[in-house]
Amino acid sequence: MTKLVIYKVNVEFGDCDPAKIVWFPNYFKWLDAASRNFFVQCGVPSWKETEKSMGVLGTPLVDIHTKFVKTASYGDQLDVHVRVSEWRNTSFVMDYKIYRGSDLILEAQDVRVFAAFCDTDNPDQPSIRAVPIPQIVLDLCR
Repeated sequence: MTKLVIYKVNVEFGDCDPAKIVWFPNYFKWLDAASRNFFVQCGVPSWKETEKSMGVLGTPLVDIHTKFVKTASYGDQLDVHVRVSEWRNTSFVMDYKIYRGSDLILEAQDVRVFAAFCDTDNPDQPSIRAVPIPQIVLDLCR
């Protein structure tokens, strides 16, 4: 296991559907933000900087599994607990648990890759590929 980082979310009225329940795509937005925040809290530079220095443009999502446990509504303060449970060569597995106080709201696990641009025959349509996770990132995040 690696470091545990907590990302805080204040649920706003606009995050909810007409039944006053968080509209499910917002959870995915918060998970994505929590993923990037994990790296920031571990000391990894911005993706703009890693693209310049390492060629890494980000960590796109390639798989996700989610279990909704309880509902949340506007006015709730949520804590998104995030950690990396497995480091692979070019990919990694992130585990998330979202809490409202001590109530578990959601559990999720996703797989992301470290990505870089690769050369293509058409310079107007750049492509990306998975690249090995830089050792400096591993050192900062473990």
